[in-house]
Amino acid sequence: MDETLDSMYLSIQNNTVPGNWSSVSYLCLKPLSSWFKDLIERVATLDNWLRNGNPNSYWMSGMFFPQGFMTGVLQTHARKHTIAIDRLQFGFEILDYETFEEVEESPDDGVYIHGLFSDGAIWDRDQA
Repeated sequence: MDETLDSMYLSIQNNTVPGNWSSVSYLCLKPLSSWFKDLIERVATLDNWLRNGNPNSYWMSGMFFPQGFMTGVLQTHARKHTIAIDRLQFGFEILDYETFEEVEESPDDGVYIHGLFSDGAIWDRDQA
């Protein structure tokens, strides 16, 4: 084995993402087993999006560059309503859905998203 394969083998043994994989993939601090599961989910999400069109709810934490997606949402809204994009700002509303699969249709304006994380806090539906 050459040095690259040996390093990859040791990383797999230690449940870490091999350096030659992470250098061409998205940034992630998960161990290899969780990283691989996440990769499979990302590919399935993008495949579904490509084959079946826009989803009713977008998986934000599964996107490689979510800032670009959010800019695209602003551009779409600005073009639809002929408003200058720099005059727009985001508004957020927490919905009563428990899972993204419950979302049956897309909103007329904007997008539904799921998969956001909050560090050091939790959302209490009873107090909302």
